[in-house]
Amino acid sequence: MITLQKYSEENKTNDDEKKEITAFLFKHLEQYGDPENDISDAIDYSLGIGNKPGGLIVTARDNTSNAIVGAVVVNKTGMGGYIPENILVYIATDKNVRGKGIGKTLMLNAIDSSQGDIALHCEPENPAIHLYKKLGFSSKYLEMRLKK
Repeated sequence: MITLQKYSEENKTNDDEKKEITAFLFKHLEQYGDPENDISDAIDYSLGIGNKPGGLIVTARDNTSNAIVGAVVVNKTGMGGYIPENILVYIATDKNVRGKGIGKTLMLNAIDSSQGDIALHCEPENPAIHLYKKLGFSSKYLEMRLKK
């Protein structure tokens, strides 16, 4: 069994929780991840730190060990219509519990807790793409970036 915990502008993490979530995502995002400081910045953004629009974080903890076994970070974009109101920045589950519905539970909770549409970026070879499609996400654009 797992227990979900939701964090937001109104219910912020403490420093230890933030470090734990950051470390969990850094480890379990594997090849789809980012540097720890980028993950930490996305978490701060979702908590509304620095006058950012906010968002939400949902963690799944194992009831026996109390360890995080899954986490999702959603940031509000401050936009709407042509740009979705939210972007799902990170989602990961511990590889030892994958295939048990934890990712789906986190996604459904994030979807239900968010106001407005949600965008996400997914590598074409990421196996989670099948879950995203089952939940109603569709591929609208090919994203291109200019790094400066």
